[in-house]
Amino acid sequence: MVVPGLENPAPRAQMPMGPRGEGAPMSAGAPPAAGGEPITGRVTVGEGVAAGGEGVLFVIARSAGGGPPLAVKRLPIGPFPLAFEIGPADVMIAGRAFAGPIALSARIDRDGNPLTRDPGDAIATLPSAIEPGASDVELRLVVPGPAETPG
Repeated sequence: MVVPGLENPAPRAQMPMGPRGEGAPMSAGAPPAAGGEPITGRVTVGEGVAAGGEGVLFVIARSAGGGPPLAVKRLPIGPFPLAFEIGPADVMIAGRAFAGPIALSARIDRDGNPLTRDPGDAIATLPSAIEPGASDVELRLVVPGPAETPG
């Protein structure tokens, strides 16, 4: 017996998941929202930073106002200087625009788990926010002092 109004629902990929523009198609696998141009640069190491070994180097872009990472790039540790590019293709949440201002940082994570933080892992943070399309950006990894916390 079919109860009116409870027929087969639309496939999940076609179900609306929130506000959208008039006539905008809903489909699974839709490309992420467009954003600004990628940010390019290099990661360098400061004195006392181990430039190889086990682990991962994360380059992290956040909205300057805070919140979860906007985009993340996962790279091997070295060789340094290590060129990077982070942009719309690295956005963490589909549909979120790669827009500025952006707080950019990098950190070495020796266990490779982005949710853990070892106080001895090297970090780099730009002193001020930048805009998408910035180039020749340098993130210099340093071992944090006792008052600093990895980002």
